[in-house]
Amino acid sequence: MAVLIGYNEGDLKAIPEGANMNLGCGNPVALASLKKGETVVDLGCGGGFDCFLAAREVGEEGQVIGVDMTADMISKARDNAKKASVENVEFRLGEIEHLPVADNTADMIMSNCVINLSPDKQAVYNEAFRVLKPGGRLSISDVLAKIELPDAIKNDLNLVSACIGGAATIQDTTIMLSEAGFQNIKIEPNDKSQELIEQWSPSKESAAGDYVVSAYIEGIKPV
Repeated sequence: MAVLIGYNEGDLKAIPEGANMNLGCGNPVALASLKKGETVVDLGCGGGFDCFLAAREVGEEGQVIGVDMTADMISKARDNAKKASVENVEFRLGEIEHLPVADNTADMIMSNCVINLSPDKQAVYNEAFRVLKPGGRLSISDVLAKIELPDAIKNDLNLVSACIGGAATIQDTTIMLSEAGFQNIKIEPNDKSQELIEQWSPSKESAAGDYVVSAYIEGIKPV
């Protein structure tokens, strides 16, 4: 699954065992073009997989902050960092709608298939904008709807938990990013989107692939 969504064998070998939970829908680190010394905040970090990849890119002089809403995940991510002796990563308990991060902290905000689960996506993008430094960037991989989802999909809890039923439309996402203050907004479907969605969907009868795509989302906080 990890190779399908954009990671390579080198990525998989470089991260601590147990950090890859196969919950993503793309590789936001590859999109990010990170530089040495930058600060990165990962929304919904899980076991820390993308955080550890980002930590390699920013180097010892950089910092990666992973945020997750569950204490179990934070504990797991911290254990993974300790096992791998990664010292430029820290993990904080918090909600992505209310980030435990100061204003103007990050050069990059990344997230991997988490924002679709939020009931208040506008708050997430507002918080991302607040936390970014002027000139800071978004690098997000998420599931978006091509058109408005039918009630049968939106109300199917299995599809919501599978990161499908809660997807916002591409148009609505563009509007929310713009209202948060982002510029240079780009949303591009993942090349492997259809295959990925088909594997995810717990209900083959839902035809989820007709409605949603895995997409890369970018934006910049103006200087």
